[in-house]
Amino acid sequence: MPKNTHKIALAGVATLGAAAVAFTVVPADAQTTTREAAASTRVAYSSEQLTGVKAGITDQLAGSSVKVDAIEAKKKAAADAVKKAAAAKKAAAAKKAASAAAAKKAAAKKAAAAKKAAAARKAKAASRSAHRPQVRQVAVKTYSNNLDGWIRKSLDIMKSKGIPGSYSGLHRNIMRESSGNPYAINDWDINAINGIPSKGLLQVIPPTFATYHVAGTSWNIYDPVANITAAANYAAHRYGSIDNVNSAY
Repeated sequence: MPKNTHKIALAGVATLGAAAVAFTVVPADAQTTTREAAASTRVAYSSEQLTGVKAGITDQLAGSSVKVDAIEAKKKAAADAVKKAAAAKKAAAAKKAASAAAAKKAAAKKAAAAKKAAAARKAKAASRSAHRPQVRQVAVKTYSNNLDGWIRKSLDIMKSKGIPGSYSGLHRNIMRESSGNPYAINDWDINAINGIPSKGLLQVIPPTFATYHVAGTSWNIYDPVANITAAANYAAHRYGSIDNVNSAY
C-alpha cells in the first residue's frame, strides 16, 4: 500500500472513532449540536493524529538517515585511512629506493675514483720507469788465487793503466826471479848488503816499489798483484816493456 494511502486510512479511522464517542455521549434531542460538535471535533482530531503520525515517521526517517550517514562516514573514514596508509607505505618504499639508488651511485663514484687513481699511479710508475736510466749489470770478474790468477789480474790492471806487457813476459820473469813464490826475498846480493833486499814475485826493492806503485793495488810489497804491476811499470819506463827483460833488471 502506498505511504499516502496509509496516512489517509489512519486519519479516517481516528476520525470515525472520535465521531462514535461523540454520538454515544450526546442525548438524542441534541442531534444538531452533536453533529456540529462531531464535525468540529472530527476536524480537530484528524489534524492532531496526522501531525503525530507524520512527526513519528519523520523522526524515524531522520533517525535512519542519521544512522546511514554515520555508517557512510565510518566507511569513508576507514577507506581514507587505508588510502593514507597505502600512500605512506608507497612514500616509504620510494624513499628507501631513492636512498638505495643514492648509495649505489656513491659507491660507483667511489669505485670509479679509486680506479682512476690506480690508473694514474700506474701511468706515473710507467713514466718513471721509461725515464729511469737502465743500469747495466757488470759481472765482477774473479781470479783464482794462484800464479795464473795473479798474472791475469795484473794484466787487466796494466791494460787499464796503459802499461805494456804479456802473459808470457810476466810468467818468464817471475819464474826466473822467485820461482813463483810471492814471499821470496834475496838476502845476499848488493841490495841486501845495502839493507834494501829484493822481495816478492819479481824481486822488487822497496824504493822501486814505492816509486812505481800502481794506484788501486795494495801497498804491501809481498802482495802478488801489487808486486807484478809495480815491476811491470818500472820495466816499461826503463826497458819499454817487461817482455824485453830477460835477466836481472
